[in-house]
Amino acid sequence: TNPEKLILLMLSEIHEHLKIKSDIDPAFVKEAINTRNTWGFEWKYPSLFDGTGSDSKELTDVVNTLDMWWFIEISYDNLNDAEKENLKELASLYGKDPKFPGFDGNNEGELISIANFLTDQLDRFTSFKGRINNSHYPTIAGYRRMYEVFEPIRRTLDLRRLSVDEIGKILNAWKHSSGD
Repeated sequence: TNPEKLILLMLSEIHEHLKIKSDIDPAFVKEAINTRNTWGFEWKYPSLFDGTGSDSKELTDVVNTLDMWWFIEISYDNLNDAEKENLKELASLYGKDPKFPGFDGNNEGELISIANFLTDQLDRFTSFKGRINNSHYPTIAGYRRMYEVFEPIRRTLDLRRLSVDEIGKILNAWKHSSGD
């Protein structure tokens, strides 16, 4: 609640001012509250919570998206030149050096905030740290379509990378069949 947030902020200020040594990071508490990413408390301090989780649809979308793009990027980086050329043909619009484009700053600001909090405060998906960009166009619908293709493949990956064909299928799912 808002009063609880105020109490936590005030306690964090006192904690910092008195230089109290503890396992709770007051700067993290303040950042989580100020950026409306209080779900991060359960991620950073899981032993303090009952484990029921407060993961929102937005948080799930961001985690799924970053996980998927991590696999796309790392797999692409391990392709040889012939495979990269093949991917350009398979996914002509998106297959040339695919990189995570970010989220739309105008319409997906909460997703940008969540992604930055994951990378900067929780040290998750660190390969994206400092590059959660404003794509300047809506992305989440396309990422959801891509994830529908990726998710069944994800369960089979274990220690292997995505194949050229798999990357192509995932990237091509971005474009909706109606053309958006």
